[in-house]
Amino acid sequence: MVKIKIKPVVLTGRHVRLEPMNETHVPGLAAIGMDEGIWDYMLYGDVRSEEDIRRWVKDILSRPDIPFAVVHLVSGEVAGATRYLNIESEHRGLEIGGTWYGLKFQRTAVNTECKYLLLKHAFETLGCIRVQFKTDVRNVRSQRAIERIGATKEGILRNHMVLPDGGYRDSVYYSILDAEWPGVKKDLENKLSKTS
Repeated sequence: MVKIKIKPVVLTGRHVRLEPMNETHVPGLAAIGMDEGIWDYMLYGDVRSEEDIRRWVKDILSRPDIPFAVVHLVSGEVAGATRYLNIESEHRGLEIGGTWYGLKFQRTAVNTECKYLLLKHAFETLGCIRVQFKTDVRNVRSQRAIERIGATKEGILRNHMVLPDGGYRDSVYYSILDAEWPGVKKDLENKLSKTS
């Protein structure tokens, strides 16, 4: 049986570089991550200080995920974070998630290129047959962004997660399959060709 073998890697495009996250990224993440709106639908509770970001980074680094700091190439600033998670080597699938960007990097080419680089690596290097995404059912902006990159909505898992405040989260799931990747790739490259 073929399994995917995943390890930290640097992925570089025209707009961003995704580099393996470590604690040296904390100041940069804190500089752009203090807007409350970033964390509204995340599962980490309140993130309001550099120390909160440090705790978040340590938590993420303790998981069996592959986290990335997103560096904006023109400015050299840390733009946000994303990661591969729920890695199922035996089933050749993984999830792209835990993604957030500072406000000045939202609605720019940053997210499109990050997803392009992560998807390309997943399908073309790792040999994935499925990449999934999930988001809070209340996070309509995230759903539109996932749909914009070409993922197919699969459904909603009700009462899927318990939130830090004790409430329940319904999660919307999306996926892209290996057979769909060539068309998704072409569309993303077309979108990126129109950005400066």
